[in-house]
Amino acid sequence: MLASSVGRLARNLRVHSLPAQLRIASVPHPHRTLSPRHPSESLRRWATSTTPHSTHTDPAETEALSCLEQGTQKLEEGDVAGAKALYKRSVQIKRDAGSLFNLGVTHYHLKEFDEAIEAWKESISLQPSSPDAHTNLASAYIMSPISRPDLALHHLHTAATLSPEDPEIAFNLAAVLEASGRLEEALTHYKKSKEFGVERAAVHIRNVSAKILGKRMKAAQDDQEKTSE
Repeated sequence: MLASSVGRLARNLRVHSLPAQLRIASVPHPHRTLSPRHPSESLRRWATSTTPHSTHTDPAETEALSCLEQGTQKLEEGDVAGAKALYKRSVQIKRDAGSLFNLGVTHYHLKEFDEAIEAWKESISLQPSSPDAHTNLASAYIMSPISRPDLALHHLHTAATLSPEDPEIAFNLAAVLEASGRLEEALTHYKKSKEFGVERAAVHIRNVSAKILGKRMKAAQDDQEKTSE
């Protein structure tokens, strides 16, 4: 039930939408931290290379960035295994938030959820302020064979705090809350998602509202039966 509810969330991983699709990160300028992008209709985006005018005096860093760039090209071509090998090489040379983020994306697409979780956890340890990393990590916790909606909710709440106007994060948070039976909270976040532009949230708003009404009617009926006993 939970995995199917969030199946739509994982269509969105951010290689830079929880399972509407994962997000992938963009490789930062060598002297800047990674800047997460807005959600796409697929994982949350992957990282790209530095600008053509970037300079590197460290050959190892140059090689790491080259592997990262080649990995992203492979990922865009649909060669996930090839991208994984290149991202792994980049991480071996230089462990940074962007390369770990994208390595996590390849693990996720290959259904290696434990490995994806570890990569994204380490990416977050290096860059705690990335909402995309928290969003993708939540996706992995949901889609893992042993689902952890509690941990998914923790990271989605963090992502929502870091990026409060991101409609896909709000939608994904609502989906997990709904699947966890927390209907009032789910309704709040579905409404927020719709407010920021996710039109498909309207269907879920109606469905959750009907569930809440049904629960209230059932509770009232139970109270009435107890009173008349």
